[in-house]
Amino acid sequence: MAEPNVLNPHPPEFERFLYASVGEDRNGFVVTVLSALARLGLDPWAETADLATLGRDAARSRLEILLARFRDVPALAGDQGRVARDLSQLLPEGPMSGILKRATSTGTDGRLGTSRAIWVVLAIIFILFQMFMVGGTGSGE
Repeated sequence: MAEPNVLNPHPPEFERFLYASVGEDRNGFVVTVLSALARLGLDPWAETADLATLGRDAARSRLEILLARFRDVPALAGDQGRVARDLSQLLPEGPMSGILKRATSTGTDGRLGTSRAIWVVLAIIFILFQMFMVGGTGSGE
């Protein structure tokens, strides 16, 4: 039976944090934590996993540093401390081993080998089909 998170391999425990707003950009669009981390060139899920392992205070400090680097939301200029505190409260608490394992895995736990085998078989069938079509036609001589 297929795992229920095949289409979304990221931990659902991170969604409250990643989809929280950090403010509006210069064009009036709401910017989420996910978008802010991505715009900073970070992997949002990996960064969230790292933040979740730090504990609330250390995560808040790290978030404050990241938000200070983020210039797309003008209102953050003097308010990154409060925003970081509020956002750190949205990080998951408790045992993190299962969450972190899912966050750091890329969904290649055996499925890549199966997928690769299917593509190889399809390529062989395609080549054989092409050979049959080319070899089967002729001038009739």
